[in-house]
Amino acid sequence: MSLWSWSVLADPNTQWILIGCMLLGLMSGIIGSFAYLRKQSLVGDTLAHAALPGICIAFMLTGVKSLPLFFLGALVAGLIATFSMAVITRYSRIKADAAMGIVLSVFFGIGIVLLTQIQHSSYGNQSGLDKFLFGQAASMIQSDVYTMIGVSAVIIIACSLLFKEFKLLSFDPGFARGLGFPIGVLEQMLMFFTVIAVVVGIQAVGVVLVAALLITPAVSARYWTDRLGLMVSLSGLFGAVSGVIGTLISTTTSNLPTGPLSVLAATTVFVFSVLFAPRRGVCAKVIRRIRTNRTIREEERARMSERGTRVRKEASL
Repeated sequence: MSLWSWSVLADPNTQWILIGCMLLGLMSGIIGSFAYLRKQSLVGDTLAHAALPGICIAFMLTGVKSLPLFFLGALVAGLIATFSMAVITRYSRIKADAAMGIVLSVFFGIGIVLLTQIQHSSYGNQSGLDKFLFGQAASMIQSDVYTMIGVSAVIIIACSLLFKEFKLLSFDPGFARGLGFPIGVLEQMLMFFTVIAVVVGIQAVGVVLVAALLITPAVSARYWTDRLGLMVSLSGLFGAVSGVIGTLISTTTSNLPTGPLSVLAATTVFVFSVLFAPRRGVCAKVIRRIRTNRTIREEERARMSERGTRVRKEASL
């Protein structure tokens, strides 16, 4: 890396962006593991798109660009979307994936309408609200990173203390209910943590791509292990590394956005896992198939040789 690259990385603003994206990838990977195992991969995408109307309404009510207010609006909208999905699945015959698709479409449609209204109203310009669609990690400041540190600490500590409960909830919620665990409370806690991770990540990655940081590291980690604890750790590691790589490439190369590059880095890790994971990877399966075929051929040759020997002995008699 050139001296210019090192001088760029020495910039305090770049360091905040690097730390923020790393923490975003870490907490997204950890909480995304449970969403993936519970077959709720679309939850992150739904909550991210549902946050847009909350951001727009927060701006319309206050008339000022305030990230804490935007986050509060996005959090409220995400919680309403979560409640809507629960109501749809509980009081109708619509399945969870269809309910997520409905909520995603409705909330995102409302958000686009509100965003257009802001553009053509007396509010003047849209005050950078369109940046939340695709993210703008370069706008992160020290206070945003402190927020990410706090959110990451809460998610990591909660997942560590409630790991056994979340494990049972992910694999066998019926058994967990039989043991007396409050399944409803645990499900809402997981959903709440997912909402928080999505809301915090919207600024860096945007509503369109934030779901990728929730699911892609988890899917990659699943290729490497069958143990949940190791999978969650690897998922957080993959997410953090993706955030760091995306930030480094964006910083050392002009006119490349950090958020999409972090998602592409996570995708690269996923492709590498698909190809080279020791047990589930494509290469490992090809090698096992080759070895199996070789063993079958060797056994077949041995049987043929034994049969030939037996025939010759019978002929000599």
